[in-house]
Amino acid sequence: MLRLDSVRQRYGDHPVLDGISLTVPDGQLLCVVGPSGCGKSTLLRTIAGLLPAHEGTITVDGTPVTGVPERLAVVFQEYGRSLLPWLTVRDNVALPLRRRGLRRAARHAEAEAILERVGLSGVARRHPRQLSGGMQQRVAIARALVCRPSLLLMDEPFGSLDARTREDLEDLLLEVHRADGTTIVFVTHDIDESVYVGDRVVVLSHGPGSRVVRDLAVDLPGERDQIGTRGLPGFVALRTEVGRAVRHGE
Repeated sequence: MLRLDSVRQRYGDHPVLDGISLTVPDGQLLCVVGPSGCGKSTLLRTIAGLLPAHEGTITVDGTPVTGVPERLAVVFQEYGRSLLPWLTVRDNVALPLRRRGLRRAARHAEAEAILERVGLSGVARRHPRQLSGGMQQRVAIARALVCRPSLLLMDEPFGSLDARTREDLEDLLLEVHRADGTTIVFVTHDIDESVYVGDRVVVLSHGPGSRVVRDLAVDLPGERDQIGTRGLPGFVALRTEVGRAVRHGE
């Protein structure tokens, strides 16, 4: 589905990514963690085609990334700034459907269906400012899902939410992933979160010039819950291993 071969990225003379090579199979949920400033968000923007790689190649379904790929969606950390305040929730979610040439009624019907799926069936006619932070992030997720992406990129999407809301959205993400089988690259600074939601965790080293230092499969039951899963010995062991790799970068 997604392949990176020796990808290097820099800002001017400052190296950010140094030879990142990864293969992400179709339907996998890959979590990327690493120290602050190591280039996690830059990696995501490069995969999305928003930043051209200085060296190396990226392909999605065998097609080189030279711009933003078709059927790609991104959920940003700053959900409030990514929603258009003058549009209703329904119109924010329906926005990507304009490119498909759907009539307004059809766009609204699809937007309302996806809003119901993420637990927001009663807020379609409200505006983003009338919603809590967690609800706004659900709107951002709904907008990403409405176009049925084959590749979903998520940049620390739950980082600024309270603990309970964060857990609820982690479970929503797992539910969507199980149902749709979408390939997801999920950037987070939270080690516990990466182990809880991921099929696989990749750890980046300290910068400048970050590289992959660990690539770990998450061997946990597919059906997960916030209490039972986090208490499993396998969860604790993997969380410790990821934490050690993030701290020492080796």
